[in-house]
Amino acid sequence: VQLQASGGGLVQPGGSLRLSCAAPGFTLDYYTIGWFRQAPGKEREGISCTRSNDGSTGYTDSVKGRFTISRDNAKNTVYLQMNSLKPEDTAVYYCAVCGYCSDYGCYGSRYWGQGTLVTVSS
Repeated sequence: VQLQASGGGLVQPGGSLRLSCAAPGFTLDYYTIGWFRQAPGKEREGISCTRSNDGSTGYTDSVKGRFTISRDNAKNTVYLQMNSLKPEDTAVYYCAVCGYCSDYGCYGSRYWGQGTLVTVSS
């Protein structure tokens, strides 16, 4: 199983993007799902997650208030709406099954797929 992220691109500072996470043949609403990112030269971080039992969410401080994670179970898709983007948000973004979803983001993961590149630049 691989969870595939899509929707990345080039955006100006202050702009918005919506990323999608899909996994054909794999029912995402059974699982806690996390969004991760890895910037060049930095470690991967679990920036957001949504819990399978009640849909509650967690965000790392660097994205809280700007990013929103959501699910559309009918479409078997998890989204990450990113607003007020900053150059420091530039990274490859991935989605995966989240090992532990805290109020401050996701820790541990499995079922990785290809990421999508987000570049925030003027």
